[in-house]
Amino acid sequence: RVQKGEKLLVHLTGEQGVPLARQVIKEVYAAGGLPFFKMENSAVKRELLLNCTEEQIAIDAHHDCILMDSMDAYIGINASTNLSGLAGVSAEKNSLYQKFYFQPVHRDRRVRHTKWVILRYPTDSMAQAAEKSSEDFEDFFFDVCCLDYSKMEKAMQPLVRLMEQTDKVRITGVNTDISFSIKNIPAIPCAGQINIPDGEVYTAPVKDSVNGVISYNTPSEYLGFTYENIQFTFKDGKIIKATSNNNDRINEVLDTDEGARFIGEFAIGVNPYIEKPMKNTLFDEKIKGSFHFTPGNSYDEADNTNKSAIHWDLVNIQTPEYGGGEIYFDGKLIRKDGLFVIPELEPLNPENLK
Repeated sequence: RVQKGEKLLVHLTGEQGVPLARQVIKEVYAAGGLPFFKMENSAVKRELLLNCTEEQIAIDAHHDCILMDSMDAYIGINASTNLSGLAGVSAEKNSLYQKFYFQPVHRDRRVRHTKWVILRYPTDSMAQAAEKSSEDFEDFFFDVCCLDYSKMEKAMQPLVRLMEQTDKVRITGVNTDISFSIKNIPAIPCAGQINIPDGEVYTAPVKDSVNGVISYNTPSEYLGFTYENIQFTFKDGKIIKATSNNNDRINEVLDTDEGARFIGEFAIGVNPYIEKPMKNTLFDEKIKGSFHFTPGNSYDEADNTNKSAIHWDLVNIQTPEYGGGEIYFDGKLIRKDGLFVIPELEPLNPENLK
């Protein structure tokens, strides 16, 4: 949607994405825009973060805030060849980066003040994570990313209306039983406007309304470490107990700031082509029959007043292969074992979106 005279930053991570970055720049020029380019390397970034200081990160952020303030639009392309490229960076250093770089540059500037879209480039490492050959993964990638988003957006509207009429939500499943309110918080359909791939409808819980236990059944790669078997216990909105394959590390993340122990997003995933996790949030949060329940910052469009330097999309899949589960709105069952069970929502089931 670049318009004549608009300035757009192409931000590339990983050399494998250079052909796409070049083509995007050509398209920006063709649309009458002014492209700018920034390239990042995860191995170099890791080296910087290993011994970084708050002052160092703040200086880096200051210059990139000036750059971002000059932009009208942003396209982020991640073509990393190592999905765990930041492994080994301590939780303390990652926390510094989130607070003093990512928050001011991306959340405060890019998300709020530019037209933006983020996508992944199909690399061999992504194919490995998806347990596919490179050729098969390329086919999968284009199925997932290039489905009929206009059809999806139309099918999402009844779910948006229902969520905006709902007060109490209850979610049950294997080692999971949580309840919360979404009353008076907007529901936002996501159908290919700012993320590629896409396929979710999100809102946020009333900040202090979450109670119960949730067990996430997908691994999550976060700042270079893969977390598994994550379980949270909530009381009045706050995570009062957190366990995983590394209890100390996950609690360090949740102690980043006060808002990190509260939930900033509740979303339902509906992309029919994504069936299992591949440790890539942009894909995993859209898995058909899933939902994600996100510690940290809420989005301005569905603001529950929770603010944090983190926003960590953690996914629970409710299809039969992953143990099943139920979602209730105001006591009424709306989805069971990953499939919507009320007529107005059935167009969002996988067989109807492909």
